[in-house]
Amino acid sequence: MAVNLPLPVAANLKPVAGIELGYAEAGVRKADRKDLLVMKLAPTASVAGVFTKNRFCAAPVQVCKAHLEGLRMAGGSIRALVVNTGNANAGTGDTGLANANATCAALADLLGCEPSQILPFSTGVILEQLPVDRIKAGLPQAIANLKTDNWYNAAQAIMTTDTQPKAASRTVTIAGKAVTLTGISKGAGMIKPNMATMLGFLAMDARVAQPVLEHMVKEVADKSFNCITIDGDTSTNDSFMLIATGAAALEVNEIGSPEYTELSAAVTSLSQELAQMIVRDGEGATKFITVTVEEGMSVEECRKIAYSIGHSPLVKTAFYASDPNLGRILAAIGYAGVDDLDVGKLDLYLDDVWVARSGGRNPDYKEEDGQRVMKQSEITVRVKLGRGTAAATIWTCDLSHEYVSINADYRS
Repeated sequence: MAVNLPLPVAANLKPVAGIELGYAEAGVRKADRKDLLVMKLAPTASVAGVFTKNRFCAAPVQVCKAHLEGLRMAGGSIRALVVNTGNANAGTGDTGLANANATCAALADLLGCEPSQILPFSTGVILEQLPVDRIKAGLPQAIANLKTDNWYNAAQAIMTTDTQPKAASRTVTIAGKAVTLTGISKGAGMIKPNMATMLGFLAMDARVAQPVLEHMVKEVADKSFNCITIDGDTSTNDSFMLIATGAAALEVNEIGSPEYTELSAAVTSLSQELAQMIVRDGEGATKFITVTVEEGMSVEECRKIAYSIGHSPLVKTAFYASDPNLGRILAAIGYAGVDDLDVGKLDLYLDDVWVARSGGRNPDYKEEDGQRVMKQSEITVRVKLGRGTAAATIWTCDLSHEYVSINADYRS
């Protein structure tokens, strides 16, 4: 059961002019489930992405990077994205690369474009070869039901251990021109920054120059999908793609222009919503936890401390049990790697409860107050370092018995 995460309503997911979505039940791993997605783009679309930094990155990640780099060097446009669930096509060597390229070639043949104009994505079990024949056989079905209002089905088609689809939309007005944004994401485990989304796709109908979009996607990811953690494991397949279809009147051609600033803020807001959905649906999660570190020397050190708290199994299990064993948080701060940290200046809060003051237990702190907060389904951990003006926030969840059960049975 996801933490305070309502199901998306299909009718509320706004079509984005310039992108069509179609799905199929290809039987990649299991029968009778949506597991193949095609996103067809208008010729005017620009596409940019950020990917996992795991050195064992999957074959589709390698192909995506190569195709985007080729686009950057030679011009042209990406015409479609293809996503399969059930198989990650990671740890599959040269055969895996050949299968990812074969998927691109098959879809390109059906759409009448070049294989280099296709971006492939996979998610699921690692170290198993992609059943590429099943994917090829499913592509005509996915193309046959291409529609602009298929976002809900698209969100379902990329799920693995997710308990529900993740999708959101909004419309904003910038410089007097309406812009529609809709996005989907998936992920519930193996979630840690760089990237930390498993898969995320956000489309908007603005026209954005390619170099500007490439700058924006990195900026947005750093404030959203790179601010979440569930279990500290960085996936082999993580990808976040930003698509600007160019179908609307708004054009953004300069980084730092007023139009860029407003559009980037809107994209960031929607991306944060999609990223937080992943944490709320974390495997076995019962609590959604915001960790904010303030008064640091740099954003980097604030994030380092925030992630140390968010990754700690001892901290996460204490939250699951509603056990105010809050010395575990101080220990996580202490081993975060900020070597010159003066712990004598540190304050720690749980929501409105002042737990530690000047590096030690607050004399006014009562354990029943800490437990009251820890029983909540949403909790904020706030740390004040007393050494600067920088701050950073991440989002995480607790660690439950169910997390172990889900991952023990993942391949069953």
